[in-house]
Amino acid sequence: MLTLKEITRLFRVEPGARLRLKKHDTAWAGDRDLQRLKSDQLKEKAKGFVERNLVKLAEAQERLASNEVYSVLVVLQAIDAAGKDGMVKHVMSGLNPQGCQVFSFKRPSEEELDHDFLWRYWRALPERGRIGIFNRSYYEETLVVRVHPEVLERQRLPAGPRDKAFWSDRYEDINAFEKHLSRNGTMVLKFFLNISRKEQKKRFMDRLDDPDKHWKFEMGDLHERAFWDDYQAAFEDTLTHTSTEWAPWWVIPSDNKWVSRALVSAILTEAIQGLGLKPRRVSEAQLAVLDQARAQLLAEP
Repeated sequence: MLTLKEITRLFRVEPGARLRLKKHDTAWAGDRDLQRLKSDQLKEKAKGFVERNLVKLAEAQERLASNEVYSVLVVLQAIDAAGKDGMVKHVMSGLNPQGCQVFSFKRPSEEELDHDFLWRYWRALPERGRIGIFNRSYYEETLVVRVHPEVLERQRLPAGPRDKAFWSDRYEDINAFEKHLSRNGTMVLKFFLNISRKEQKKRFMDRLDDPDKHWKFEMGDLHERAFWDDYQAAFEDTLTHTSTEWAPWWVIPSDNKWVSRALVSAILTEAIQGLGLKPRRVSEAQLAVLDQARAQLLAEP
């Protein structure tokens, strides 16, 4: 597996740099040795890394929970069929469910539309010591809403042009929101699962051909596919303007699901370990209470 330094060089969107998705290989499969592997061999190698790394990730989560100082927000964004659900299932499978929460945001309710666009996401943020996963997030407000501007009509905004300045203001609001989170102990990790149009078609066909996957297919996904170029442009603008030092974006090659899972697993684990959290030690007063409890138990017949 690559070192974090190499992963950063290849996949982190540098703050202030213009992102061009065409320069990112969606089918990236590692170094020359990995590229020589057949598809099944590559899958097994990447899958093995994810499974082994779960031990490190679980230990990092335990220290996060015991210290109760930091929280972690994982943001997953992608076009349909890029593997967000599988990412949650396989990368987070070894975590303690008491310290991990997942939110998938659907169409806003009437109550949510009566507030600003970030309000419903504020309410779902992880508490200190916990990992929160947003399977889609407030970035829908610069992606789906950008591609389908008619959605803005439901948001009851003050009158005004929905021009370049409008979207710049949204990027600014999001950056300020994430900076506030970072300053107050929430580490924000943002992953764009980058797949090709060809791979998306293959995955849609798999859902249509396999009866066990029929439930995954929605005609709405096919409708959105017609806006592929618009979404690519919206993602480029969004990632360019919202990759910051305190909350950078990672463009994860996702044509190979297990390669993408291995990369996210490595980044997440290294990021939490990078907080430098130590095993929690109790105070002298608490130790005295523990000694009392031990003596009481030993005194029982």
